Order: sequence, then C-alpha cells, then structure tokens
Amino acid sequence: MNDDRPNILFFMTDQEQAQVIMPGHPCRTPNAERLIAEGVNFTRAFTPMAHCCPSRASLMTGMYPSKHGIFNNVQNTAAIHLSLNPGCETWSEKLRDASYSLAFAGKWHVSATEDPSDRGWEELDPITATGTYGRYDSEKYLEMPRQDDRPRGRGEVLQPGYGRWRAYGSTEAAVEDLSDYKVVRAGIAKMKELAAKDSPWCVYMGTGGPHAPFVIPEEYAHMYDPADVELPPNYNDDMSTRPRLYERMQKKYRQLTEDEIREAIAHYWGYCTMIDEWLGEVLDELEATGQAENTLVIFCSDHGEFCGAHGLFAKGIAPFDEAYRVPYVMRWPKGIKDPGREVSSFITHCDISPTMTELALARPTQDPSGRSLVPFLRGETPPDWPDAFCNQCNGVEIYYTQRMVRTEKWKLVHNPVDMDELYDLENDPHEMENLAEKPELQPVLRELFGKLWTKARAERDYMSPYHTCSHAPFGPAFALGKAPD
Repeated sequence: MNDDRPNILFFMTDQEQAQVIMPGHPCRTPNAERLIAEGVNFTRAFTPMAHCCPSRASLMTGMYPSKHGIFNNVQNTAAIHLSLNPGCETWSEKLRDASYSLAFAGKWHVSATEDPSDRGWEELDPITATGTYGRYDSEKYLEMPRQDDRPRGRGEVLQPGYGRWRAYGSTEAAVEDLSDYKVVRAGIAKMKELAAKDSPWCVYMGTGGPHAPFVIPEEYAHMYDPADVELPPNYNDDMSTRPRLYERMQKKYRQLTEDEIREAIAHYWGYCTMIDEWLGEVLDELEATGQAENTLVIFCSDHGEFCGAHGLFAKGIAPFDEAYRVPYVMRWPKGIKDPGREVSSFITHCDISPTMTELALARPTQDPSGRSLVPFLRGETPPDWPDAFCNQCNGVEIYYTQRMVRTEKWKLVHNPVDMDELYDLENDPHEMENLAEKPELQPVLRELFGKLWTKARAERDYMSPYHTCSHAPFGPAFALGKAPD
C-alpha cells in the first residue's frame, strides 16, 4: 500500500462493561489484554447514553443525542425519531470521500430509514440491513406477548402479562453457526481482500453480543464455575435513597436467587471470552496480511451491562458506571508512542469522529461534540481536555429525562421527576450512598450543576426553564456566572 494513512479496523461489541477487561478481573480476555499491552487503554471511556441507538449514533456522528436526534431505539413504535437529524454527517462519509474503502459487517442500529450503504459503507452481510432490525408492526406489538402461566424456570424472570425474560442459558449450536461469528468471518474475508489493494481501508465488525440474554454454546456456558463467582459488591443495594424507578427495575430481578445471579454472571463472562477469542482471530488474520504495523485497531462497546450490580441487569435509565463505562482500547504500532499506556482522561463515543477524520486527512464532520484522540496516541494530554463526563438520557422506550455529570471524584445525577443523586466516587466507588441532601455538600452540588448546565448549553440540550419543569436546586444561571453567591 503506497498511501501512508493508517488502515482502521473497528471491533465493536454490544453491552460489554469496561470492568471485564480491567486488570485482575476474573473474566479471561487475553486478546483485549494483548491490545492493551501493545496500545493505549482508555480507562475512563463512557457512552453519552446507555442505550443502543443513541450510543451508536453518537459514535458515527461525533454528536450528543441533542444534536443527532436519536434519543432511544429506533426500531419500535415508541421511537422519538427514526432518522438522524437533517444535515447530520457521519465520519464514514468523510473517509469515503477521502478515498478510503469501507466495509461494514454486523449490527447497525443507527437509523430505521438508512442502512450503512447510505453512509458510505459496503455492507457485507444481511444483519446490517434496516429490515433485519425493522420497526415492529404496531398491531402485532399490541397483541404480544400472550399470558404465560408456566412456572418460572431457572434463570427466568416472570412478569404477569409481559411474559418471561431469560437471563442466561446454553445452546447446542456450534460456534461456526452463530450469526455473530459469521459477522466476524465476513469482516475478516473483506479485510484480507482490501489489504491486497493500494488504498487505505476501514473495516467495521459489530457483534450483537454479549448482549442479554446470555445464551451461548455449552463450552462457554460452563467455562466459569458459578461457585467461584463473587456477587458484585453493590448487589445488595436496597435503593432506598434513590429514585423509585430504580427500585421498580430491581424488584423484578429479585426473583433470581443468588445462585442464579452467579450463574448469569458466569455465562456473561463466558460470552465475553468467546467474543475475545474471535477478536484474537481477527488480530491474527490482520498480522497475516502484513499490514498490522499501520493499522489502527479500535476495540470498544456501545454501552455496558449491570450484570447483577445494584441488583440490576441490562442497562438504560439507572446511571451507574457498570452501564455507562465502556472498554476502549486502541493499537497502532506505527502511530502510538510508548504502547502499554493507560489514559485516565474522560472520553466518549463522540471523540471517534474527530479522530477518524484527522487520521484519514479527511474533512471533519460538522459541529462535533467530541475532540480528536490523536494527541493521546502521541503520548500528549491536551491541557484543556474536559475534566468531566456528561450523559444525555431521555429514557429508553419509556420517556424519562435524566442528566449526569461525572468527575474523577463526584457523580451528580439530576432526575427532574424524582430525587437527585450525588456520589463520592473516591470513598464510595460502587455508588451506594446518595449524598445529595447533605447540607455541607451543597457547594459541591452547585459546582457540578454549573458543569452540567455548561455542557447542556454547548450541546443545545434543551431542558425547559418553565416553572413546572425547573426542579434543579441550582439552575442554568450558575453556569453562566449570573447567579448571586
């Protein structure tokens, strides 16, 4: 390849919490560790919203939901928007215009009206198509599910009138027959094809796992002994000082015994290890092409998974780190200084678009919310890099407004329709004690609300100041410097 710009290999999982690749974690992910040893591990990486479509839209556009317009999942009748906002650009279009060859295999989940091919990608398998994740037929949606009166099975959660949710289990299917593995093999085949050409390339592989339910082949389902699994340190959180919604979310999962929780966690770890093995195949095949030296490999996930933390599963409205913190590892032998480093600065999916366009020498996307991560690859930390992370939650398929600001020490969560939350992350890393009502911490609350409102203004994130909606103890004037001391 004559062009000196890096190739880009994107490997993105679904619902993988950052914790599973952290040093000392019981889940075995040797290939993620291989990338960490040979690259840069961003240990404070977060998604703007712990929900599939908003997070993926942020990754592809570099924008927060208030700018790109995707607030919840788009393929159901509760979708707020089906499409990205008019004029919203993606970094893939910019790379295509800069003569990159792009190929996409796996989960899209950005728009219900566009496919990856509409945004510059060659689609490699049917799972990328809009039709695969198409909108539910409204009449069928209202008819389903039917009442299921069978007793609760092991690993199942029953909800009268809703049916049952299966947390984990095993399948007799061979790994080779799994749709996710076919995605990976399709991506590998295309990568090898593009590596034989003279132009730089970008291949995206997006698995649907380890998203719940954790139903995996037997060899992985029994890879970890549940007897050796420790419950999360915040598993017994009683939620008594948190918004009532969290308690309602937790209540249904309390049907699962502690042994079932351990089994679920063991299955989740097996799922993560299985996908890590596929990542290893990808890295080995990349080495075989002879282009690993000048290929930027990015390993990440769209959002995390509670996996028993706070007695919860999946993700969504509750703002805890297990759902919002995601793995982010980058390896580029030719372009990363001092590999094996950890970067503790806050980053989000929004930083990917500026990074991609800078590396590709392409025109940047319009109005990004993030900034390029290239300085970190060079071993530099920009002096004005944000010292906080903010989310934008407008609900999942139930509408619920929530805003969070997280610094190294503090996490503030503003719930306009319920109590606010404040956690001292230095002394309470598992987010068990809500300190928002402590009189002596009101100055901290005031400072954090200032950061929250400042970010909201920058992202054109409208939170109504009308008196029936303005419930924060410190309003936007504290961000604008107009409030009295």
